Amino acid sequence: MFARFMPQEGKFFEFFNAHADQIALSAQKLVALMDLLGGDARALEEHVQTIESAEFKADTLTHDTVILLNKSFITPLDRDEIHQLISSMDDIIDVIHSIAQTLTMYDVRRATPEMKQLAEISLSAIERVRSAVKLINEPSEHAQDILKTCKDIDKLESDADRIMRGAVSRLFREEQDVRELIKLKAVYELLESITDRCMSVANTLEAIVLENA
Repeated sequence: MFARFMPQEGKFFEFFNAHADQIALSAQKLVALMDLLGGDARALEEHVQTIESAEFKADTLTHDTVILLNKSFITPLDRDEIHQLISSMDDIIDVIHSIAQTLTMYDVRRATPEMKQLAEISLSAIERVRSAVKLINEPSEHAQDILKTCKDIDKLESDADRIMRGAVSRLFREEQDVRELIKLKAVYELLESITDRCMSVANTLEAIVLENA
């Protein structure tokens, strides 16, 4: 009687993986954006559009996951954990999208070394999110790998927080243009929040592993 529900279980993991791929793509473009600020306007716009497209695709995948969750009688993971995982993943790409919009709206024309560092750290954390998400279809079998990856994300989050605090401190000491100070401070805080969102995903993954151990 329930057999017809079973094939749908794998769809959740397909959605998770596809969503993680969109996050990684947007993070790669964000890193590239840092080198384009104040330069080729057309190339800059192409990268922003790629991020916007990735964010739209991720939103669609989030919506499809929630619809499937509501339709499914049997789910491969706890229902709340499925919802929390896809929602926290979507939060990551939403922040990246916000950064791309902020860079263009504020007409940020240069990337500071700290901006580039934070973008690179964010990409590293997101790559680890993607690798852990790809293992969550067998949480008990891949428990140690997932937990180790979550620890790596935690360290990267701490690194980003440290860099952001140093960048803001230097900004207030050295930047004389108040408008520039306000713009860069907003960008620093958004960049640092990417790793915060990655940490939220890591916390959800850890909970799934521990529940299924």
